[in-house]
Amino acid sequence: MANEKKIDCVILGLLSHEELTGYEIKKRMDTTLKYFWSASYGSIYPALNDLVNRGLATKREDTESRRSRLIYTITESGRDYLRKWLTLPIEKDELRYETLLKLFFGNEQGEEQAILHIDAFEKKIEEELPFLLHAETILHKCMNEDCAHKYYLLTVEFGIKTYQTYLEWCKEAKKLLAGG
Repeated sequence: MANEKKIDCVILGLLSHEELTGYEIKKRMDTTLKYFWSASYGSIYPALNDLVNRGLATKREDTESRRSRLIYTITESGRDYLRKWLTLPIEKDELRYETLLKLFFGNEQGEEQAILHIDAFEKKIEEELPFLLHAETILHKCMNEDCAHKYYLLTVEFGIKTYQTYLEWCKEAKKLLAGG
């Protein structure tokens, strides 16, 4: 299992909750998971085909829909694979922000450009934080309905605390750059 692709595990994790189409998987990644994971259609569809070929998922054509859609379902082997992956040690957690990269080399452009980058980062965080706060409210309301919600809540609360810290850092960084 050492060579597992994370995209396989992400897809199996999503399928462990419900049957999904490739489009729906991408939509979940662009909404629910976007705060800590992403993938393109170019990686999702080959991974889905590979999961089906390996017997970790199945696909069937949706005959009730007007458009031809393929619906993917996790198999018991897929659940076993996912459960095994969940027990493995974390290989790496990484933080990669282009904003920080540009700030690291900011001496080439100076304070004004650095502040512009920080302002853009701050605006992005301020726009996304309300979605996390809303998700937190919804998850607290349905904690007794499904045990999976407490795990979703853990990731949402991590995101909220992280984003609040980012906003605090933005203020401090701009103050430092402004000479205060």
